[in-house]
Amino acid sequence: MAISTNLPQIQLRRGANQSSVSEFLLLGLSRQPQQQQLLFLLFLTMYLATVLGNLLILLAISVDSRLHIPMYFFLFNLSFVDICFSSTTVPKVLANHILGRQTISFSGCLTQMYFVFMFVDMDNFLLAVMAYDRFVAVCHPLHYSAKMTPQLCALLVTGSWVTAILDMLLHTLLMARLSFCADNAIPHFFCDMTPLLKLSCSDTHLNEVMILSEGALIMITPFVCILASYVRITCAVLRIPSTKGRWKAFSTCGSHLAVVFLFYGTIIAVYFNPSSSHSSEMDTVATVMYTVVTPMLNPFIYSLRNRDLKGALQKVIGRKTCSS
Repeated sequence: MAISTNLPQIQLRRGANQSSVSEFLLLGLSRQPQQQQLLFLLFLTMYLATVLGNLLILLAISVDSRLHIPMYFFLFNLSFVDICFSSTTVPKVLANHILGRQTISFSGCLTQMYFVFMFVDMDNFLLAVMAYDRFVAVCHPLHYSAKMTPQLCALLVTGSWVTAILDMLLHTLLMARLSFCADNAIPHFFCDMTPLLKLSCSDTHLNEVMILSEGALIMITPFVCILASYVRITCAVLRIPSTKGRWKAFSTCGSHLAVVFLFYGTIIAVYFNPSSSHSSEMDTVATVMYTVVTPMLNPFIYSLRNRDLKGALQKVIGRKTCSS
C-alpha cells in the first residue's frame, strides 16, 4: 500500500547455479493513490481501535478482582494475542505508505510470516480452550471450580503457546529451503504463505502437503473441539424447562460463537482450498478480515454482550476521566 508505483529493481542473491531474490515487494491492496490514502486512514483507524479496545480489556480484567476467573483469564490472553497479531502486519503497511517504499527483506518476510501464523494458531487454540470453559460452566456448573483450576488454565495456555511456536517453526523452515527467482512481487500487504509459494521456483509440493495435513490438523482439531463443546452445551440447554433459563445459558456463549464464525470462516476460505482455485483479490479481502477486522471487533463483541466486563470497563474509563 505504498505511495510509489515505481517498483524498485529486483535485488538478487547469487547462488551456485542460479540467482534468487534477497527481498520482496509488497504490492499492497491498491496501486491507485486516492485509494491508498483511504486505505491508509482505514488501516490506521482499525489498528488504533484494535490496540485501544484490547488494552482496555486487559486493564479491566487486571484491576477488577471479580474478573479473576478462568473465562476472563482466557479472554485476557486472547486480547494480548490480538494486539500482537495486528502489530505484525499493520505497522509495516502504514510505514510503507509513509516512506513510499514496498520492499521487505527475505529474512524479514519469513519473520513476519512466522509471527503472523503463530498468532493465528494461538487465536485458534484459545478459542477452543474458551469453548471448553463454556462447556464446563454450562454442563457442569457445580464442578466448575474443581475442574477449571488455575493450574489447568495455565497448562492449557502454555501448551497452546508451545504448540503454536513449534508448528510455525516447521512451516518457516520449510519455506526457507525454497528458492525464489526473478519474480519477487507479492500481491498482498504482508508475507502470506500462499502468495510466497506461488512465487517460488522450487518444488512446493512438500509445503502444500504439510499445510493441508499438519496445518489442517492444527486448525481442524480445535475447531472440532469447539463443535463438540457446543453440541453438548446445546443438549444441556435444551433440557432447561424455562425459556428464560435457556436464553440466559445461550447468551453466555453468544460472543464466543460470533468470534468463532468470523475467524474460522475467513481462515477456511483462504488456506484450505487448492492453490489453483485461489483468487488474489478474494484471498486479500478474507485475509484483511481475520488479520485486521477480527482483532478489532473482538473487544466490542465481548464487552457489548457481557455485563461484568462492561461494568469493569466503565469503571476503568471513569477512573481515567476523574484523574484527568
